[in-house]
Amino acid sequence: MVETKAEKAKAPSRRTSITDVARVLQVSASTVSRALSDQQDISKATKARVRQVAHAMNYQPNLVAAGLRRGQSKTLGVILPHLSGAFYPTVLHGIEKMASQHGYQVLVCQSHDEVRCEQRRVAALLAAQVEGILIPVSATTLAEVNHLAQVQQAGTGLVFFDRAPADLPGSAAVLLDTYNGAYEAVTHLIKGGSRRIAHFAGPQQVSTSRNCQEGYLAALRDHQLPAREELMYPVSPSCSESGRRGMEYLLKRAYPPDAVFAASAIPLVGALAVLHERGVQIPQQIALAGFSNEPFTTMTQPHLTMVDQRAEQMGQSAVRLLLQLLKRNSQVNHPNVFLKPELIIRDSSRR
Repeated sequence: MVETKAEKAKAPSRRTSITDVARVLQVSASTVSRALSDQQDISKATKARVRQVAHAMNYQPNLVAAGLRRGQSKTLGVILPHLSGAFYPTVLHGIEKMASQHGYQVLVCQSHDEVRCEQRRVAALLAAQVEGILIPVSATTLAEVNHLAQVQQAGTGLVFFDRAPADLPGSAAVLLDTYNGAYEAVTHLIKGGSRRIAHFAGPQQVSTSRNCQEGYLAALRDHQLPAREELMYPVSPSCSESGRRGMEYLLKRAYPPDAVFAASAIPLVGALAVLHERGVQIPQQIALAGFSNEPFTTMTQPHLTMVDQRAEQMGQSAVRLLLQLLKRNSQVNHPNVFLKPELIIRDSSRR
């Protein structure tokens, strides 16, 4: 008779609750709850009967509600600027891997590199009662940090990675040492004999692009080479066509560069195409190096020298730092974690 009732309730128009299961079994909801959580005061026969009916009714426990009753949602929110390229998806892999090891789920959304969208995503995650938010700020966030300050005021954990705002006291971040990564790459080009090194610069309102350019300029300065404004060309980090336009511009200079250092990998693809079309020898005439060790950089001809951004390690470190912040009475002495980049030298710069 119980099975017949369960079959009748198998396809409800709404989500099956513990109360629905209890009604079919003609027991209390607390009995069903204790049976499903394997409490010792419930007999094995009752547990088996409850599980059978719950399965027949397609009952799914509300883990979020259960967590909130304990004061924890066991959920982290992640806001990414975009999912193009390999960097942010690889960071996300590291985040999910580390979060899962600690029993956390991950909610992921995109800001599309726009502050208004970022504000809406933050509000949605706070409404979902996530325990913490992991985020690289959008390219247009700049000094608009009120929505991020609200996360801190709500008592929700907040950790930045890759990009962090300049004006948010008490914030914690996991960042790549972009400055020294750029410095090392440009120094490598100089030691290879390059003297007129151009720079494909990313948007300077973004901290990583700004630090990259500062590292480039410092390397030139420390090796007594002039920083020539005509050799600095702004590019879109996710657009190969901007790299094509940049290389065409540079080749028209009275004194073209003998090397190019790019703030991101994708524009180098466009630059590489122009050099092949013009019959320019790489690296003999123009050497190439850049940031972001994308998988395709080992599929080009020649393979591209890149600065690896430690993407998966960044994601894991961000979760580790956030969980440390979430511990009650936990004091983080050094909230900002800096990862050391790695220069991977390949044929595009090996003279």
